[in-house]
Amino acid sequence: MLIKQFDYLPEHAIKIRKDVFVTEQGFIDEFDEYDTQAKHFVGYINDIPVATCRTFFNPEVQSHVVGRIAVIREYRGKGLGNSIMKAAEDCIKEMGGKKAMLSAQVRVSDFYKKQGYMKQGDVFMDQDCPHIWMDKEL
Repeated sequence: MLIKQFDYLPEHAIKIRKDVFVTEQGFIDEFDEYDTQAKHFVGYINDIPVATCRTFFNPEVQSHVVGRIAVIREYRGKGLGNSIMKAAEDCIKEMGGKKAMLSAQVRVSDFYKKQGYMKQGDVFMDQDCPHIWMDKEL
């Protein structure tokens, strides 16, 4: 998978996020103020955009946050989520970051655990979906 990094929210990332989070999972508030300051990553297979994520520094938690990790349904189970997250983590390290955090949907928290993330705190609701904060030392 070829991964490209952007300093803006590219159309391919918008489409993937709408397909996965809005159409498939039913989230309404998919885009937020962090999109304008985040580094965005899009993964391509044969020029087809298939995966995306973003990272940004969140002063509220004093950490870099990885988020909006999405892989098009037909391409799941092939390690693409891991690859796109690694690109974001490498970017964080290049910026001098030592830790990454993410707000995981509880139902997929085991995926993040396999990537080295540890659960932190209690489960909370985000748009009627249980989430938990997780972090990883880089």
